Amino acid sequence: MFKLKRVLPAALAALALVVSACSSGDDGSATRTKIETLRIGVIGSGNVLTGPLGFAHQRGALLPALAPLGAEKIEVFSFPNGPDLNQALVGGRLDVATYGDTPALVAKGSGLQTRLLAIAAVGYNAGVVAKNPAIRTLKDLAGKKVGVQSGSYIDRYLQGALKAEGVEAAQLIHLLSTDAEAPLTSGEIDAVALPDTNPNSYLRAFLAKGFHQVDSIRDNHPTLAGTSSSVSSQPFLDTNPDFGGTWQKVLSEANKYAQDHWDEYVNYEVAQSKLPEAVVRAAAQRDYFPEDVFSERGITLLTGTKQFLVEQKKIREDFDLQQWFYRPEQTKKG
Repeated sequence: MFKLKRVLPAALAALALVVSACSSGDDGSATRTKIETLRIGVIGSGNVLTGPLGFAHQRGALLPALAPLGAEKIEVFSFPNGPDLNQALVGGRLDVATYGDTPALVAKGSGLQTRLLAIAAVGYNAGVVAKNPAIRTLKDLAGKKVGVQSGSYIDRYLQGALKAEGVEAAQLIHLLSTDAEAPLTSGEIDAVALPDTNPNSYLRAFLAKGFHQVDSIRDNHPTLAGTSSSVSSQPFLDTNPDFGGTWQKVLSEANKYAQDHWDEYVNYEVAQSKLPEAVVRAAAQRDYFPEDVFSERGITLLTGTKQFLVEQKKIREDFDLQQWFYRPEQTKKG
């Protein structure tokens, strides 16, 4: 039987193994003066970059763009969720990370010394699916068990949507999207909240398998859309003052190239995902990838997310987003 856990996303022992696995070929410190191997953290599996940045790496464009910084090699480390990645980042085992807005904001609000280099993607969709035909709206989930990946933008969307609909009795259970089908099919959970972004567009994949949509960001709660954050630690940026601006330029150019070569990019997304091609193509959204690293829409969504997390006391100490944003012309630490 699949065992559900109402616990924090990762056991400490597992986290220690993940973090210790982040080696670099350098001295492993966030304050090393010579980068040589750039260590990038992502959410997922397989230790690979995805999205426009991964597309740039596959095309052989990423490393040359980082060469002026002294980077000779790129290592990618995958984590199951944002909280685990945060620990590796502030522990000096990663140089930069790209992941969801919620764990990035929570980390900053917990006092971790991070800076936001870019809002790398905007408008991410997610949704809730169920098997029981009697569950048609979020109000039908009162008192029910709902699976969701704790600490993610999907979690923040789900809690925000439930609050907006006045549903307070739903029992939220930490569950990775990769593990959700079996307990949903067996009835151990009544519904599950899932991402709708490549390469893990599980929302559409579950709909294709016969589960039905109960709610989604795009159809019901557009103000709760997710964003992707690219973050570095303040000590790393202090030691490597040219990195932040260079990374922002790399991200902007990667997004622009994907926009300008959309068919080629979508073919790349299809190749990166293990889900059916039709699902991946349907989930590909051109407007996810702004050229401006601090786009107006991205700032609006991020501001709303932070406000919600403060109200929910997920952020222990509120902070100024503008001071958190890394701008090459600014030297003030956030």
